[in-house]
Amino acid sequence: MSKSSSPCIGVCKFKREGHCIGCSMTKAQKSMYKSLKKDKHRTVFVEMLIEQQKRMGRYLHWAPAYLRRCAKKKTKPLVNVGKPMDKAA
Repeated sequence: MSKSSSPCIGVCKFKREGHCIGCSMTKAQKSMYKSLKKDKHRTVFVEMLIEQQKRMGRYLHWAPAYLRRCAKKKTKPLVNVGKPMDKAA
């Protein structure tokens, strides 16, 4: 398995109806992510998380922060987040 980085960006403040203000994960989702062992499962989880961020709004900061964290840890991003996320319609 290749090294990949968690969608957590190190903020971990659950102030938005139980969702982290940094990545949008709930505590339960964070635990679930840690239990996923295969990159394909982790990739699907991150894709779901990005959709959740779009629905909730106010997470445009996540993609650049995630890419910086991946670069710092020398890990590969699980999904292509090179473009800023569109705001939810």
